[in-house]
Amino acid sequence: MGLAGLAAVILTIHPATSPQAAPKASPGVELGPSGLPVPRFVSLKASRVNVRVGPGEDYKIAWVFVKPGLPIEVVQEYDNWRKVRDADGTTGWIFQSLLSGKRTAVVAPWAGGDPRPIHASATPGSAITAYLEPGVTGSVERCSAGFCRIAGKGFSGWIDREQLWGVYPDEDIE
Repeated sequence: MGLAGLAAVILTIHPATSPQAAPKASPGVELGPSGLPVPRFVSLKASRVNVRVGPGEDYKIAWVFVKPGLPIEVVQEYDNWRKVRDADGTTGWIFQSLLSGKRTAVVAPWAGGDPRPIHASATPGSAITAYLEPGVTGSVERCSAGFCRIAGKGFSGWIDREQLWGVYPDEDIE
């Protein structure tokens, strides 16, 4: 069922892109028909998003996301439809107007157990300012040198990029 049932904290985020500043594709990255890179991360805009088995309203609804702000990876484009993959690896099609260019990430959705530390700066030895449970979603403010600055209600700081789903391993976000 994907992340539809995930008990994650959903937070307002800062847009990574706007109509005036669409993301630029790195050399070797393909552009979809929209002119945007594919694959790329986006987030769910609406509080109820139907995920279909094919690109169109005539296709069966496979499941429904009910958590706005969840990060989703666009892996293909067809007309106004986007084939997406969630953190569980499940794929389906969503109408493009239900997606946002705002960047979010989920903390270690593949793991349970111990909370993950948030640091005061982008270095492993810096002070720990908070611990986040796996499954918490936050805004991605920036990423560089293996760390990402994320923020949400009651927390803000730097986390090891490897602890996030919603950011590529070598992606820098300003």
